[in-house]
Amino acid sequence: MESQKVRGTKNWSRGIPQTVWALGFVSMFMDVSSEMIHSLLPVFLVSVLGSSAMFVGLIEGVAEATALITRTFSGALSDWLGKRKALAFAGYALGTLTKPLFAVATGVGLVFAARFLDRIGKGVRGAPRDALIAEVTHPDFRGAAYGLRQSLDTVGAFVGPLLAMVLMIATAGDFRSVFWAAVLPGLLSVSILAFAVKEPDHPSTHSSRQPIRIRDIMALGDSYWMVVAFGSLFTFARFSEAFLLLRAESVGVAVTMIPIMLVLMNVVYSLTAYPVGLLSDRLGRTGLLAAGLAVLVAADLSLATAKTGWEVAIGTALWGLHMGLTQGLLAAMVADTAHENLRGTAFGIFSMASGIAILVASLIAGWLWDLFGPPATFLAGAAFAAAALIGYLPLRKHLSIG
Repeated sequence: MESQKVRGTKNWSRGIPQTVWALGFVSMFMDVSSEMIHSLLPVFLVSVLGSSAMFVGLIEGVAEATALITRTFSGALSDWLGKRKALAFAGYALGTLTKPLFAVATGVGLVFAARFLDRIGKGVRGAPRDALIAEVTHPDFRGAAYGLRQSLDTVGAFVGPLLAMVLMIATAGDFRSVFWAAVLPGLLSVSILAFAVKEPDHPSTHSSRQPIRIRDIMALGDSYWMVVAFGSLFTFARFSEAFLLLRAESVGVAVTMIPIMLVLMNVVYSLTAYPVGLLSDRLGRTGLLAAGLAVLVAADLSLATAKTGWEVAIGTALWGLHMGLTQGLLAAMVADTAHENLRGTAFGIFSMASGIAILVASLIAGWLWDLFGPPATFLAGAAFAAAALIGYLPLRKHLSIG
């Protein structure tokens, strides 16, 4: 499955290649840009534009599902063209171009459109980027490489809300000024990708076959499909983080301080993703994923019973811990089980399945919130996570990795 020589690094014993570091910083600055907006968007929708919690769930669910499903086609297209960087660049550029739309939106329709286009950009870039990481990294360092990229990405995910909070205070709560400021780190992300990311030779196959073929999908193997099944089950148990922000508002946290919840979540996430990736390279991945699901149950129970901002913060920190225990490992498991010539397709199919799950989960979360209140949303999340853990335990023995 692996070629004798891993492309894109002359000496794999040195560990993580320069290209992976560069992609990590690309992700970091794009997340700064995105999270400056997303950390305020649920509250902006509800308090400024008069949206309901269920509509927030609809926007977030459709947005994230769009990103994940789009990865299916971008991944397959990157395999077909043999060009990962060009597709990744297109996705990051589209994400940057959508940012001004949030600043000028006066109704939920434009916000919905902007979020939709932004997530198309995320979907276009995700699978080619992840496949590129697999191509330039030796298998012995793959968990660490995905963990590093995820950690740098998550640095952006807590710096972005922190900047949003500072700017909200400085502008006396002017959402639109913060949204305009978010354009700048997006431009920096695209610039790093253009000049610092190097793509190894990857011969195009588009002259001899179609981008997506049934035979290729079937050839991905049983272990890969087991990873897809678990990833979908896991994602269904984890709805959008927008509900963490609404939960903070529901217990009386000031609007200008709500982004601190995403800062906290992502600090924990960032600090754990890389060490967990390293540990998984040595001890295996599946046990750590089970621990991540158990932590998600604890996070949901904490958020369901929270009465104060501090209690919401505890639940949010646990949420970040479960992300650190799981997200990089799922990516590594996809890379471990997919043929090297079909990794883009493999990441894309995995994302499509996860996208459908997160859309349904976010809609259910919003419906429960509007009908029964915030505790019901998180109690349901705990129940889904517990069911996912129970379903995962017998699945572990069928995986050929970790």
